[in-house]
Amino acid sequence: MEASRTRRRMTLLLAAMVLAAGAAVGAAALAVNIMERKQEARNPFYRVVELTDDTVDPAIWGKNFPLQYDDYQRTVDMTRTKYGGSEAVPRTPTEKDPRTVTAQSRLEEDPRLKTFWAGYAFAEDFREERGHAYVLEDQLFTERQHVTKQPGACLHCHASVYVTYKKQGEGDIIKGFEKVNAMPYPEARKLVEHPVACIDCHDSQTMQLRVTRPGFIEGIRALKASQGIQNYDVNKQATRQEMRTYVCGQCHVEYYFKGPEKRLTYPWANGIKIENILTYYTENPHKDWTHAETGAPVLKAQHPEFEMYNQGIHARSGVACADCHMPYKREGALKISDHHVRSPLLNVNRACQTCHNWPEAELTQRVTTIQDRTFELRNRAMDAMVALIGDMKAARGAGKTDADLKTAMELQRRAQFMVDFVEAENSMGFHAPEEAARILGIAMDLARQGQLAVRQPDYTPSLFPSTTPSVKPTEREVTPAPGSAAGGTGSGSPGGSGTSH
Repeated sequence: MEASRTRRRMTLLLAAMVLAAGAAVGAAALAVNIMERKQEARNPFYRVVELTDDTVDPAIWGKNFPLQYDDYQRTVDMTRTKYGGSEAVPRTPTEKDPRTVTAQSRLEEDPRLKTFWAGYAFAEDFREERGHAYVLEDQLFTERQHVTKQPGACLHCHASVYVTYKKQGEGDIIKGFEKVNAMPYPEARKLVEHPVACIDCHDSQTMQLRVTRPGFIEGIRALKASQGIQNYDVNKQATRQEMRTYVCGQCHVEYYFKGPEKRLTYPWANGIKIENILTYYTENPHKDWTHAETGAPVLKAQHPEFEMYNQGIHARSGVACADCHMPYKREGALKISDHHVRSPLLNVNRACQTCHNWPEAELTQRVTTIQDRTFELRNRAMDAMVALIGDMKAARGAGKTDADLKTAMELQRRAQFMVDFVEAENSMGFHAPEEAARILGIAMDLARQGQLAVRQPDYTPSLFPSTTPSVKPTEREVTPAPGSAAGGTGSGSPGGSGTSH
């Protein structure tokens, strides 16, 4: 029995020694791992090449920032969500258009849009949005290039144009911007090589975010002036969290080409709500085209994600565009923004669940419910617009003149811009659900009033406040809420997988 006890003691002692040795090895491995991760964190990038303020090619930046560049390259992905993104539609390449794949046609999905934009280039070619990788080639090869003479101003958002502006302006990007704007598009296109690239949002030496687009620099200055803040310099006065929205707002906005010099202008001098913008277009008379079936001087909304987002709960809560479309992620010890810019619905875990502690299926369903309701209102508003256009076309055929249809044409102009504001905005209402519903409700009312005006020459419409003095926006429309966490993520616009039309 004594020998048995001795064996048990020896066995226990041996087991304890093995466990102690294992614990020591584990502790050592943990310590090494922590040391390696700390070392990784001290070196957030690889200094392989020297970058300058003239380094345009993102592949060169990618040598120093391979993780971000790998994500950036994935914007070629074409993934459809219910109300946005795109499927890869095969096409037969031609000499004029060598693309073998493109996005599906929105005109085929909804033929009412041809009536809506009759007489305008968008009635010839309008497709679902694709990722940033395609913004330059899709602008070059769109059928719209064949039906209208587009200016060099289009490059402002469709190309990496910062260095081009510098060179054309001999160091002054505003002068270069003005020069390129006025060029015919084919001539200006020769000056650029890449779609939106690293240098458009980052300083090459510090990697700090920056705004490089003159349109936004001037537009945000005008907006801030309307709020009583004079001479606003976005690159000096914006917070880092604001910049995580502003670099996106450089392009995802409403704009127009002003005057014969085609100066790209953001209509924000009165504010960024739709009433403010329509007031601006009344005070600074502008039309995008004359509607082919009604003769009305109408407006085409572009892609006002920035304006609509600023009316929503996420903007009021200090959530930036990048929090949802480029959420933070871990790569080893590094915390980086995901440069695979896409719909949050394709990345719910990081884009939404960091803030919203609910199952992915429930969050997705919430988004779908909002978008379904907005889409129903959009369809009703589109029906109202098509009915108004049909009535005005018939009235023209019956001999009615511009004078007879003056009120109806003004109502069409306003209603059409409001419907288009939601149609062109790539979240199908999700950025600001209440605002999207409000806009579409007013648009339907204006369209139906337009039908009454066709029938009753003395009809006096009830217009919304764009005929009154400009409505000034509050400061928080463009400023994240105090105390918001710069690194927080939230639920963002799930409509598309990347860029707009």
